[in-house]
Amino acid sequence: MSEKPIIEIRELTKIYKGADEPAINAISLDIFQNEIFGLLGPNGAGKTTTISILCGLFAPTKGSVTIDGHDSHAEPAKIKQIIGVVPQDIALYPTLTGRENLTFFGNMYGMYGSQLRDRINHYLGEFGLEKHADKLVNKYSGGMKRRVNLIAGLLHHPKVIILDEPTVGIDVQSRVVILEYLKELNRKGVTIIYTSHYMEEAEHLCTRVAIIDRGRIVTLGNPKELLVLHPEFKNLENIFIHFTGKDMRD
Repeated sequence: MSEKPIIEIRELTKIYKGADEPAINAISLDIFQNEIFGLLGPNGAGKTTTISILCGLFAPTKGSVTIDGHDSHAEPAKIKQIIGVVPQDIALYPTLTGRENLTFFGNMYGMYGSQLRDRINHYLGEFGLEKHADKLVNKYSGGMKRRVNLIAGLLHHPKVIILDEPTVGIDVQSRVVILEYLKELNRKGVTIIYTSHYMEEAEHLCTRVAIIDRGRIVTLGNPKELLVLHPEFKNLENIFIHFTGKDMRD
């Protein structure tokens, strides 16, 4: 892991109009180049708001986010080229084929011609989708849609990729393919920010995790180090429950 932060978050606060309390409250955090960083928390903890600000979709109420030296809110065009985003909801057009979807998203990143075609073919091969590339997405299984959703965020070769629940609701084979590819991307130097409710997955994948609750970071560290610090707990899930409680969240 590099000693240089690629993402610097300082006193980040977001208060939505009419809300009783901040969605995120004075979060400060460095994420280093070549990390797989887990952003974990119960529903409503502030994960989605944090990611939305990182992507430049929302302006913070206070504080700042710098990604590779660029302000996430003031320089959206720069941020668009640096990061790739894979949302939890499938962001594909069901009446287009997988290849047509990827061509559309590549065009959005300013990619055309043979460069785009070559990259689409490469990733379709990597994710075992060559035979299905020209089928309509509405005929795809959930795992196939997840894989195409991931490819759409990778086409422009971002330095940072943000994944929101990338393996939710998919078959074991697709889950293994996605997680192994994320590890390979990381070995090539890509920084990954990853959210999940699968604590076992996060424990084995992430170099560091931040658990956030009610808009604040409640603990931060390498999963193995957190288990050493809390020997009374057997796994990351136990630590997560300890810091966030057992109450159901909406």
